Parts: sequence; C-alpha cells; structure tokens
Amino acid sequence: MRFVKSHGIGNDFVIIEDTEGYDISELAKLLCDRHFGVGSDGLLIYEESSIADFRMRMFNPDGTEAEMCGNGIRCITLYGYKKDPKKLFRVETKIGVLDCEVTSTNPFRVRVNMGQPREIKFHSLILDDKRFNLTLVSMGNPHAINFVKDVYSIPLRDLGPKIENHPDFPNRTNVEFVQVIDKSHLIVRVWERGAGETLACGSGACAVAVASIVNNYTDNLVEVTLPGGKLNIEWDKERGIFMEGPAEEVFRGELDKEYLNSRLRR
Repeated sequence: MRFVKSHGIGNDFVIIEDTEGYDISELAKLLCDRHFGVGSDGLLIYEESSIADFRMRMFNPDGTEAEMCGNGIRCITLYGYKKDPKKLFRVETKIGVLDCEVTSTNPFRVRVNMGQPREIKFHSLILDDKRFNLTLVSMGNPHAINFVKDVYSIPLRDLGPKIENHPDFPNRTNVEFVQVIDKSHLIVRVWERGAGETLACGSGACAVAVASIVNNYTDNLVEVTLPGGKLNIEWDKERGIFMEGPAEEVFRGELDKEYLNSRLRR
C-alpha cells in the first residue's frame, strides 16, 4: 500500500488512494499511530468523483470519519496537483463540493472556499463549577469556541477532552481557545475531536474567525496564528469563508503487506 505524508502548518496527514479492502476505521487507527504506524493527525483517502476533480474522505486517529478538514483539503489538493498540475480544483467532501485555488506553487499555497457557516449559536456550559460562554459554529463539523485573555495559560489537555465529550455535545465537538490580539489578528489553540491537541485546524480557524466577527472582536479579514503556523481567513457574507494557507509533502512510502495483514482485518 503506497502512501504520502503531508502537512498543513503542522497538522499532518497520511494520504492513500487504495484501502485494499481493509476496514478503514482500523486502518486509520494504525496508520495515524506515531509508534506502530506512520504517524499523523488523520488519514485522507483520495477517491474518484463523478461531480468533482476528486473526492476526499478524512478519518481521525480514533477511527471516526470527520465531515470536513480544512488543512487536509489543502494537503489533498497538493496531492491532486502533483497528479494534474492546474490552478483550480473542485473537491467533493461530506459537506459538499468545495472550490480550491492554487495561489502559489513555491511555496505551495491553496485558497479554499469553505462555504458559509452552517450554524452559529451562543451556549453557556458549566464545567468543574466554572461557566464557559461558548460560541458554537458549525463548518459542517462542530466547533466550540471560548475567548480568553491568555491562550497559553489554558490547561488545554484537561479542558479540551472535557468539553469535547460534554453531555451538551452528544456528537462531541472540536474545541478552540482564542486570544484576540487586535481587529485583524487572533491566536488559537485547538483540541480536535477524535485527535486531541493538534498544531492546527483549518475548519477550526474558519469557525474562530466567524465567532470573532459575530462577537465584534475583529473585522472580516483576520490572520489566525496557530501553534504550527498562520492561516488567512476572510468571511465574505455573499460568497463564503475563504481560507488560505500552505501545504507541504513530507515523504512518500510503501506499507509492508505482512505487517498490515498481521494487524488489520479485511
């Protein structure tokens, strides 16, 4: 089984085309494992599409399938670009077909129209006798956003899983803690549903931008700084949310068949 390892500002992925009949959930758990597999924040599957240039499916390290992945779609666009170098790609996802524009090839950068937010809500959550005033934004996948004074002082590994798995979120949620620097700059730390703390989250950066705008913290064009790097997010109320950022291929390889057969079922 051949694979590619790529990342978008530190949010890393294994990309394959052929699952070779293996159970995809179990395959994701193995390949994402940083000790027994290749190691990544997610497994991306590149498939043929009848309505777009190709289809992307994304599986978390816990084996669950995600609705969308912003950094992943840039990485898989790079994968598609190496197969067919052109400027514009239409990518089928679980939330619909998204337009991806290659804005630079050196370094490789992609601008993605992520569509409009599906839902925006304000939600008060009580956790450990403390109230969290959250802004909930769905980008096809759920995000719970909390604005704080100092994002680096937040015990993310304690609060992240508690909010992700809180009974108020029966389907679990991604969690973002956000510090507003000024009207055009945010600093964000992310706890991803099914993956844990990651260096970046593209859909999360979009959700955070939406939350900051509706709360009147920022203008419609913001720079989002995550531990792995920066993304530019623009919310055009007519056309959608545009996310621009880099994607890099790290290496290519081939998985040992005997090893896969010893650990996976078809």
